[in-house]
Amino acid sequence: MNLQQQRSSRSILLGADGNALVNLVVVNAVLFVLLKFIYIIYQLSGMNVNSFGPTVLDWFTLPASIEKLATRPWTLVTFMFTHVEIFHVLANMLWLWMFGYILQDMTGNRKLVPVYLLGGWIGGLVFVISHYLVPHPDGQVAGIALVGANASILAVAVATTSVAPDYRIFPMINGGIPLWIITAVYIIVNFAGMPVSSPEMYLAQISGGVTGFMFIYQMRRGRDWSIWINRFFDWFMNLFNPDKPAIKSKKKKDNFFYKVSGQAPFKKYPHITQQRIDQILDKINTEGYHMLTDEEKDILKRAANEEEL
Repeated sequence: MNLQQQRSSRSILLGADGNALVNLVVVNAVLFVLLKFIYIIYQLSGMNVNSFGPTVLDWFTLPASIEKLATRPWTLVTFMFTHVEIFHVLANMLWLWMFGYILQDMTGNRKLVPVYLLGGWIGGLVFVISHYLVPHPDGQVAGIALVGANASILAVAVATTSVAPDYRIFPMINGGIPLWIITAVYIIVNFAGMPVSSPEMYLAQISGGVTGFMFIYQMRRGRDWSIWINRFFDWFMNLFNPDKPAIKSKKKKDNFFYKVSGQAPFKKYPHITQQRIDQILDKINTEGYHMLTDEEKDILKRAANEEEL
């Protein structure tokens, strides 16, 4: 497999190993199928399907009541992976895939999940707080809950647009559509589908979008909000893999050869090995192309040129 094929394969598979985007989509899909399976059991067994909500679904959605939330704090996580309607989950996963693919391509594998989780958490907390600040007509207070990945996806969409607002997709259409236009369309469609009687949902999603913007804003200033989340996941995964070798702090030395060129007869050029190319491709996958050094970019360019000869 040549360099171009390897890069295309990794681009399509999004890194395969530790693929954040695929993991998010899988978790959303599995939980949706699981809840639908339980719902079908209710129907086939002759149980009252109206009891499915309070006995099953309520344990996954985020309640607006603090008293109820105190009895099920895990819903601060589960609600952003829970969907009830098939069209809701399909639409959300399509938007997540589009924005998440671009964000992961630009920043690597270790930013997407933190943006998704932070957007959901902040949106969920604002949802609960605003429930006590926004007046409700009688009879509309009890049973209000937040469900779906909308706040998290809006955080991913805004974060992606903040990284590369001029990024263009569908290049066959007049040179491509700027990403900020796609994001604007998503926001309009998303807000249009929410009930006017629930301002908490609007505030929750707006908070998710602000979180995505602030994540990139802080990252550009050297403050990475994803570090503690990634460290937690690394620690958690190592609990189930104690034999995993520790990450080496020192990289293997590159092999060099000398090449006569112009006025610099002894300029060093790193020897292009398959191992070195794989290391660079892995770095693109985890950190993004923009994190490559000039030397690494030169290696990729020379490797591609050699294959064309």
